[in-house]
Amino acid sequence: MTATPDGRYLVIGGRRWRATDPSLPDDVVEALRSELGRARSGIGAATDERRISSLRDHVQTAKEGLGERGTPWWEMDERDRLERASTALEHLRADQGSPGSSPKGAR
Repeated sequence: MTATPDGRYLVIGGRRWRATDPSLPDDVVEALRSELGRARSGIGAATDERRISSLRDHVQTAKEGLGERGTPWWEMDERDRLERASTALEHLRADQGSPGSSPKGAR
């Protein structure tokens, strides 16, 4: 794995992937990656399509919070980038469809 000279992308196996926003505090990155990993693990174990969809949304939100999807982090000012990460983490933690919970509307 190598980074592009501008630090915006990682090159893995010849493919370019957007790098995590380098301005994010380590504890926020760790929390978002934890949520991301739990959601990805849940997708592999899930059998219900609604649950899989909910977990995929969870992955998307975590990746956006990390700056790996959505508006590129280098096009945003630092304050907005930190706000995006904090909002994503709050949403993931409050989401009733989070890993370990039943999907929204299912009881």
